[in-house]
Formats: sequence, structure tokens, C-alpha cells
Amino acid sequence: MKSMKKHNAYMASIPSKRNDPYAAAAAEVDSPGFLLTTVEKLAGLAQARSMWPVTMGLACCAIEMMQFGGPRHDGARWGMEVFRASPRQADLMIVAGRVPQKLAPVVRQMWDQMPNPKWSIAMGVCASSGGMFNNYAVVQGVDHIIPVDIYIPGCPPRPDMLIDAIFKLRNSEVYKAKMGAHREKEIADNEAAALVAPALIEQKGLMR
Repeated sequence: MKSMKKHNAYMASIPSKRNDPYAAAAAEVDSPGFLLTTVEKLAGLAQARSMWPVTMGLACCAIEMMQFGGPRHDGARWGMEVFRASPRQADLMIVAGRVPQKLAPVVRQMWDQMPNPKWSIAMGVCASSGGMFNNYAVVQGVDHIIPVDIYIPGCPPRPDMLIDAIFKLRNSEVYKAKMGAHREKEIADNEAAALVAPALIEQKGLMR
């Protein structure tokens, strides 16, 4: 018994790289991309706390989006009271309502004018899948035009649901966004995956 205690005490006195905080910190510093990773985290923290949505309301869901910026729900609590009138100054597109075929090129142009990094939310069932408008005149889901990060169900969804979606977007996408060459590689990988992914709903209108 005594010999086992001595052996355990001796083994505990040997410094282990796995439990040594200095060794772990040194390994983290020596790893590639240490400084860039730190900058990415700081930039993601700032971007997540000051997202600027673009001013764009397409249908009745826009009323709920306006209520999100009003005094009752007060989007200013999270640094989002500034709805920019120009897409060149915005980093979040909230597609609130149905997207007609004639408006689809305009939505895509606004998305292309937004600087990177940028994110999008499909607010409501019409923006997510076409909703009740199952016809040739309405795009059956805005993800046929732009990449969508968060889908919000409902007709129309309440401002509380929009707040929840924004928080999930902040914690999952915005805070973990990459920068520089890492960001370019991430965008290329996402676009390649989107090209081979099957459409959730094919745009066949009443013929589907």
C-alpha cells in the first residue's frame, strides 16, 4: 500500500504536457493562425453586437419587422436600430414577405451590393417557401435567389420570433465568421456545396 502511494505521488510530481497550462498556451501560440483567429473573434464580437439591416419590406411581414424596431420590442437594445437605406452600408438582409418574379432581380442586385461579410434571414413562410402563393408569379422560396442563413416560419411571424432568429444568427454565424483568406475559402466552399445541393422546392408552380 505504501509503495503504491509513493508511486502515485511520484507520478503526480512529474509535469504533464496535457495538464500543464503553460504547455497548452505555448502550443496554441505556435499553432498556425493564432493571431488571425484572435482578430476574427474580436471582429465577430463587434459585428454580432452592431448588425445593420437593410431597409426592405416586401409584404405584410414587414409590419412585424417595423415593430421589431419600435419601442415595444426595441431592437436598439442589441445595436440594431439603424436600418440602412443603402445596401452598401448594411450587412443583414431581412426578406420580409413574398418575392414576385419581377422583383427577384432587384433583390439579387441589392444582395450583390451589400459588402462582405453579410447574412440573410427569410422572414415568414412566403419568403421561405412561397407560402400560399403557389403560382408562377411568386418565387417559391427566396433561397432560389440568395443564400439564406435563417428561416423563420409563420404567417406572419411575431417580432419575438425575429429576435430569436437574430440571436441564433449572431451566435452561430456572425460571431464565428472568418476573415481574409479563410473567409474567401469558406465562401467558395459554401457556394460549391450550394451548387450540388438539391432544391427544397422546385419552382414548378401549379404543375408540381
